[in-house]
Amino acid sequence: MTFIRAIGRPLAVAGLALALPAAAQAEVYKGETAGVGDPVHTMFVAFANQAAKAGIEIQVNAGQTLTKSMLKGARGEIDFFSAVPSLVNLMAGRKAMYRNIEDAPELAKNLRAILGFKAGAYHPVTLAGSGIERWEDIKGKTVFTGPPAGSASATSEALIRIITGYEPGRDYTAVRLSWGEGYAALADGKIDMMVRPAEIGSANIQQFGLSGAFRILSIPEEAVSSEAIQALFGQPGRGMVQFDGSIYKGQLTKGPITALGFFQFIGVSASVPDDVVYAATKAFWENLDEVHASAFFLRDVTPQTAFTAINVPLHPGALRYYEEAGFDIPHALRP
Repeated sequence: MTFIRAIGRPLAVAGLALALPAAAQAEVYKGETAGVGDPVHTMFVAFANQAAKAGIEIQVNAGQTLTKSMLKGARGEIDFFSAVPSLVNLMAGRKAMYRNIEDAPELAKNLRAILGFKAGAYHPVTLAGSGIERWEDIKGKTVFTGPPAGSASATSEALIRIITGYEPGRDYTAVRLSWGEGYAALADGKIDMMVRPAEIGSANIQQFGLSGAFRILSIPEEAVSSEAIQALFGQPGRGMVQFDGSIYKGQLTKGPITALGFFQFIGVSASVPDDVVYAATKAFWENLDEVHASAFFLRDVTPQTAFTAINVPLHPGALRYYEEAGFDIPHALRP
């Protein structure tokens, strides 16, 4: 379990700190996000670092399963968390991993948002020599699809099913491990392919090109036009993205790569005081240049993308800032 504490600069934020209640100045807020190296983690830490400049200290617990973090946030057990749009509907409908949680629909009503962002794309990665050059070559192979818990593995397996018709356990072996174990298994040749959500230009993906060649499978053009893949693209927090395969050294697929994109948002419990969320939101946007400098993919975070993929109401504290700053706020996101 990794802990990162974002600590503010007292001299720089004295004015903002005075505007907060005394209790807020002294309190440490709990935050949860994905593992180090994940774009979701990078974004969450960038948010926590800027919040610290407003005197809002967020203790970040990394390496967490976001399905559980969102549940804890809805219960008020943690304050800030990385949120997955597709999980909102599952919680509200008491489906999948939430099917045994009787109060899940009521808890979903406690989820609030601060800002959304494009996190990256699903990267189907295989090393040169694996025998996999097309999606159909997965037949009989071993594929890491994601962790045992969470939505990534189900999404990866759905993507393979739509493109090939293959079922895990029948046509190929689906392996579910932690993200770190998945990387290691591919590097060691223990699996044939890995489907990994990552930021475009990810250093973790690039590592496979440092000592050899690898391939990222592109979604075929004929599959893109199918109703099934369009339905997958249209799910909350999903969409089609394209990027040039040459951004990765040693990557063998030529030209543009079509991939399943994923989008997430910074979530917050409805129980967090309005002034706290207002100050944290304001600090983030007023220090956007520093956010952009912290990671290449975060340059896509702009006022125009602030509400990307958000499918829960904005927290009143965030809404207050956006109204004052003149953001174009979708009506559906108002509490």
